Amino acid sequence: MRIFSRRAAITILMLAAAAVLMAPSLATAQQMREFTGRIDRVNKKKMIVDNRMGDKVSFVPTETTEVSGEDKEKWKDLKQKDWVTVSWKMIDKPRKAYKIEVLPPRED
Repeated sequence: MRIFSRRAAITILMLAAAAVLMAPSLATAQQMREFTGRIDRVNKKKMIVDNRMGDKVSFVPTETTEVSGEDKEKWKDLKQKDWVTVSWKMIDKPRKAYKIEVLPPRED
């Protein structure tokens, strides 16, 4: 009985150690978040998106920012009042826009 409980304790410790070692790799493989709203302001360095529910979030471009939809292909094509969905990662400070999908216009 003592051998069984010792083996069980060792197994539990090994599983716990594996979970602790895997935690950093899970953090780096963080999923993308999405924020949808209307562009309040945009320039070369920054874009502020208003979701019209009281939240305004700013994003900065990356070298590989993908822009698609509504005949827009680049950051410089984005205009104030365009509706967009921005994909970003929670760990980025400041928030980086990895993918921007321009949506059809909506009524206010």
